[in-house]
Amino acid sequence: MKRWDFFLKIVVILAFKYKSSLYPLGLDSYIVYLGTHSHGLNPTSVELEAATNSQYNLLGTVLGSNERAQEALFYSYTREINGFAAVLEEEEASQIAKDPSVVSVFPNRKLKLHTTHSWEFMGLEDQNGVPRHGSIWKKAKFGENTIIGNLDTGVWPESPSFSDEGFGPIPSKWRGTCQLDTKDKVRCNRKLIGARYFNKGFLESARLNNATIPPEILVSPRDQEGHGSHTLSTAGGSYVPGANVFGHGNGTAKGGSPKARVAAYKVCWPSFGNTDGGCTNADIMAAFDAAISDGVDVLSLSVGGDSVEFFEDGIAIGSFHAAKHGIVVVCSAGNSGPSQGSVTNVAPWILTVGASTIDREFTSYLSFGKGKHLKGKSLSSRSLPYKKFYPVISGANANAATSLPEDSLLCLNGTLDPKKVKGKILVCLRGQNGRTEKAVVAALAGAVGMVLVNDEQSGDDLMADPYQLPATHLTYTDGKRVFEYLNSTKNPFGHVTPVKTVEGTKPAPFMASFSSRGPSSIEPSILKPDITAPGVDIIAAYTGAPLLTDSDIGKRRPLYITESGTSMSCPHVSGIVGLLKTLYPSWSPAAIKSAILTTARRRDNKRESILDSTKVSATPLDYGAGHVDPNRAANPGLVYDVTTDDYLNFLCARGYNASLLKIFSDKPHKCSNTSSIIADLNYPTIAVPDLQDKPITISRKVKNVGTPGTYVAYVRAPARVSVSVQPSRLKFKSIGEEKEFKVTLKADGKVQNPDYVFGELKWSDGKHTVRSPIAVMRH
Repeated sequence: MKRWDFFLKIVVILAFKYKSSLYPLGLDSYIVYLGTHSHGLNPTSVELEAATNSQYNLLGTVLGSNERAQEALFYSYTREINGFAAVLEEEEASQIAKDPSVVSVFPNRKLKLHTTHSWEFMGLEDQNGVPRHGSIWKKAKFGENTIIGNLDTGVWPESPSFSDEGFGPIPSKWRGTCQLDTKDKVRCNRKLIGARYFNKGFLESARLNNATIPPEILVSPRDQEGHGSHTLSTAGGSYVPGANVFGHGNGTAKGGSPKARVAAYKVCWPSFGNTDGGCTNADIMAAFDAAISDGVDVLSLSVGGDSVEFFEDGIAIGSFHAAKHGIVVVCSAGNSGPSQGSVTNVAPWILTVGASTIDREFTSYLSFGKGKHLKGKSLSSRSLPYKKFYPVISGANANAATSLPEDSLLCLNGTLDPKKVKGKILVCLRGQNGRTEKAVVAALAGAVGMVLVNDEQSGDDLMADPYQLPATHLTYTDGKRVFEYLNSTKNPFGHVTPVKTVEGTKPAPFMASFSSRGPSSIEPSILKPDITAPGVDIIAAYTGAPLLTDSDIGKRRPLYITESGTSMSCPHVSGIVGLLKTLYPSWSPAAIKSAILTTARRRDNKRESILDSTKVSATPLDYGAGHVDPNRAANPGLVYDVTTDDYLNFLCARGYNASLLKIFSDKPHKCSNTSSIIADLNYPTIAVPDLQDKPITISRKVKNVGTPGTYVAYVRAPARVSVSVQPSRLKFKSIGEEKEFKVTLKADGKVQNPDYVFGELKWSDGKHTVRSPIAVMRH
């Protein structure tokens, strides 16, 4: 087991050695993490000044003076999180990492950004938009007065999704603000109660790369990209009748907690010149520090990067501090699927969300040959003349003289010969450049339409995008049929039909191919992702800013648009968390997570196991506990609760020593002398990443949050693994009563090829079913 008092210092040096060089002359921006402040969430001005001066003094010991420290430091975290961000040389960062008061030092990495019908799909309302009997919406008063914060690209405050019509006074617990700028006033209201921006980390990156950035972009929380408005409105947007995308998917848009108050924290910025866009750790930690102090109840982050150790990760650090104050942090799992081990945001105090489909499709068919029709997806605003057929050509056969066929098949910019493309329907392969970008390339080359076909990895994973020209998106299997037709026909012709909205499609949900998969590369004893939720073709609010494009989208400025990604599934769960926070304000973040995970469903609308995009059964490495079921989550029966001390014990089991934990937790914490294993963290799922000949016993504790009763354990053991539970019956006499049990897993025979196998543990009293998936790596 790693010894973290030593290892953290070593890993800092390695991080410096292998970091990407953002700045010239050996300069880079770093975050120096010092743990927690002792002054509480309402510090005096004297305490804030003392905190900043203490940081200057610490940095000054390395740089030679406090004056130099003040020049180098560009963020001082002074409210909940203790630390700062500064521009340093590699040796200076390495030197300060050796100070005993420093928890960790790590480069200021850039992270990346990761519905009118989805709430009906999850059973909260009927097809007429009326809340169903037993809907959590009614029980939780639609999330009334819960405060949801969103760390993203900002907000478009004029969107109808952020209207405050019908809202009362702002809750007294709110301590936040609305940042105003003289040129671009972002006005908050009783719905959108906060809007702030954090740009110093991004500015340092740009400044030291000699990039010129329009100042009006960087001094406002206004959303210029649309991502933040989309995610925030999905989590907590108001009711907006008649929302649609070019007339498709018409319905009433609303967030998961439509009566919640919302706050935007802009931490993500677009690309400019030679500076890539993104969201820096320094800005993210500053936003966490502010949001915790402001009084949010839920924080939603559709942002992530490569998985790194918990205390070199701004999101993991910020979310730990948030969880200590009862704030539930929900994060996207990432869009790097379907590769195993690609999941990000894996700290156990984070609720990590994968993405899957809903039962609505925006269909457009490719008609070709003698009466052949292939169903695809699209949101094209244009259509071809009725039943008029056009020549069809593969991108590979339309390559420019200087381009390779494999590049022109992908419809990359500059690879097509307009003479070959003009007046034809162009077939493009998915990959490398964006789906809608391919349509722009096709249109510029003179195509009248486009057929986008999946590569093998994308399988049946289709997206409905607002293409610039008539287009449809086909599966890998159907794409092969198209290529067979092109290769066997001298003069191929085809037609792309207009888009239609179809609901009730089956099977649904199935896992999106892009959704990042487990196991966690940082700690595989914690099953990640935790849950899946709708993340494909989600309609939500958009920015009103003009796009820098020649497409109709940029000209027409749609109020609502479809997006796909774990960025979209994350705020669905954030909205559901808002409902549970309203319903159970005293519940801990871990209890709310448990309620969501143990009530999740594993079957689709055909009552069969949820599949992945290749029509193979999905597993807990794909969807965690399953698909979120908000109505069932309102009445879980039992919950697996976790305290801050439990998380510290988890870190003890990972090798952190008491002195380091004291700095991190701002109070003494003695690691237990008794042997403990990482898997003993009271998590609502069970993961054993290394089961060999010796049996493994893990401990769990459940708390009764329902009626008194007796729960009986039922086990479906993973293949070639025996599982026993002691005791197998738990009797609860009162609410809040806790009972412990142990689960022993034993390998049954030998396996030739190590692999994950899956099962489940269920506790049931006849009224509630409390289900935990079991994931075991057999060796």
